[in-house]
Amino acid sequence: MIIDTHVHLDDERYREDFEAMMMRAQEAGVQGFIIPGAHPSTLERAVELCEAYENIYFAVGVHPYDLEGMEGLDFEHYVSHPKCVAIGECGMDYFRLEGSDEEKIAEKKRQEEAFRAQIRMAKKVKKPLIVHIRDASHDSKMILLSEGAGEVGGVLHCYNADDELLSLANEGFYFGIGGVLTFSNAKKLINVLPKIPKEKLLIETDGPYLTPHPHRGQRNEPSYTKLVAQKMSNLLELPLEEIEHLTTHNAKTLFMRLTVH
Repeated sequence: MIIDTHVHLDDERYREDFEAMMMRAQEAGVQGFIIPGAHPSTLERAVELCEAYENIYFAVGVHPYDLEGMEGLDFEHYVSHPKCVAIGECGMDYFRLEGSDEEKIAEKKRQEEAFRAQIRMAKKVKKPLIVHIRDASHDSKMILLSEGAGEVGGVLHCYNADDELLSLANEGFYFGIGGVLTFSNAKKLINVLPKIPKEKLLIETDGPYLTPHPHRGQRNEPSYTKLVAQKMSNLLELPLEEIEHLTTHNAKTLFMRLTVH
């Protein structure tokens, strides 16, 4: 059994063939799904799916690219839902910083304030974090440590293979591994994978994005987690069944409300 710990099932690209896609996931052994919060406009769809399917859960949060939606987001309303298992995805992303030095500094500050606010919300409601980090490892780590985020822990979604972040395993953080592991240019992630404590590994798709080989260029979907698990099995020299059992146990441990069988 596999739990896809990060898949945007609320994305419009899944609407047309949702039932067929879920059937393919089931046939591949995927029995649990977590929809991360990214833009508040999709939250109602996420809740709708969670209420229609026993094995779908969601998180509430705002992606660093979508901070304009944070002001009107009623966190309290969503975190009280019984299928809400985390806060995020939230974090820091410097990949698209543009403009003058002053504008870049202002954007970093904006992201930091939103990130800190969501960490504090996670601590308040005692839910783990789903953390997005891109080209901002050091700043993100310092923010997590200074805010005491280890109190709730979480997952470093789409772990970027930065050695600096490995020590966050000691702060209750897990490492989300997805389709990037199967890419031919993923040498850094391949090399760092054995350094991650096995009890901190999670599997994700980030669907509809980051589709694994050999389906790159197509829409990603939960059934493709099997390809990630197989690659992980090969690299760690562990049976596929052990990888599936291990990562499922880890997901249930982190997101304690999960009741998938």
